[in-house]
Amino acid sequence: MADLAYRSRGFQEKLAKFCETAVVPQSIVDSVAKILGDVRRKGDLGISSTLKRIDGVSLKSAEFRISKQEMDSATKRLAKEDLDAIKESIQSVTAFHRHALPKSWTAKNNHGATIGERFYPIDRVGLYIPTDLASTVIMTGALAKLAKVPEIVAFTPCGKDGVVNDGVMAAMKLTGVTEAYRVGGVCAVGAMAYGTDSIRSVSKVYGPGNAFTVEAKRQVYGTIGVDLLPGPSELLVIADGSANPKFAAADLLAQAEHGSGREKVLLVSLSKDIAKAIRTEVREQLKSLSRKRLIRQVLREGFFSVVVDTYEEAIEVANYVAPEHMELEVEPSKFAMLVNSIKTAGAIMQGGWSATALGDFVAGPSHELPTGRSGRYFSGLQVNDFFRRSSLIRYSEKALRKAAPAAESFARMEGLDGHGRSVSIRLESNQEG
Repeated sequence: MADLAYRSRGFQEKLAKFCETAVVPQSIVDSVAKILGDVRRKGDLGISSTLKRIDGVSLKSAEFRISKQEMDSATKRLAKEDLDAIKESIQSVTAFHRHALPKSWTAKNNHGATIGERFYPIDRVGLYIPTDLASTVIMTGALAKLAKVPEIVAFTPCGKDGVVNDGVMAAMKLTGVTEAYRVGGVCAVGAMAYGTDSIRSVSKVYGPGNAFTVEAKRQVYGTIGVDLLPGPSELLVIADGSANPKFAAADLLAQAEHGSGREKVLLVSLSKDIAKAIRTEVREQLKSLSRKRLIRQVLREGFFSVVVDTYEEAIEVANYVAPEHMELEVEPSKFAMLVNSIKTAGAIMQGGWSATALGDFVAGPSHELPTGRSGRYFSGLQVNDFFRRSSLIRYSEKALRKAAPAAESFARMEGLDGHGRSVSIRLESNQEG
């Protein structure tokens, strides 16, 4: 975990290499294509055979469905503190995203015509929920419910005994999931895209997953819509002399423990002393964590530490990385300047008390965020991702006469005489009448 200096020779090249989004191996592309092909051609049988071959799960099509009774029973079995946590998270997520609900509107344009936008909830959406992640049910399902999506369909892997995590099923019930299936991985994405005898296809799929699931979303895009292509978790911490090393180290370790081994954690320090203190804490705290083997792999292959001289240099690093999560472990007087200047982060936690895990679970924003530098052009999941929009145009004869000269000019410039005629014929017909 050696520190690099921002102005050291070759720093930019090393940072670029570290941030490279790995090309999906052809073996994964081919494997995903085969599974999707089996689901498309064989339907339920393709799902059953794939689940048996890959996961050792024996399920017949009649057993795919998670019943409402199962969700009810799971909710009753859940410990009160866990159920309260799910409800609290749903409340926070709903309250946050209610501020961003899109609103239909109308106005007059410069021709005097009525224009506007109308927003419609997507009719049927699919939520992909990785194993045991009740929080992901909330971060997708609560938004779909807020958008008043009529059909919310969840898919999640199950154990070899067909059992699904109680927390996941309780979250499904409480977020208004209307259908649920104990089908995971590429099979789930294939079922959402193509449908089978027992599962109807959806219009759009949401939710994170492993490399195979994300590649499946990539391959079905166009058949159905997809939200993002989020990869392994990322965290960038900017720490100045005011940072608490224990807090910063704990957050770096937390994001490294997700389990794929491909997570990336970055430390941007304003001094060698604070960098050294944080790295010491990382080594000490690691000893007590249950997933230390996975975390060590991330620290070997996915940890990057740089010492910068100024906040401006820290900003340059952050904007280049475009991290999924970013923590500002700095003097509060620097929050505004950094937030205004760092424009590519998926989520920004400000101050030592704002642990990244709060954003993962209960703060309010969805934890489905862009990774692999896609934060340069994508944002995290929002409630308006569960809507589709139609633009509205209504012209009167008076407004058409005002717009006609410009419309006919464009038609001439682009060699589209039929377009021009579609405008002029209306005015001519009216004169004849």
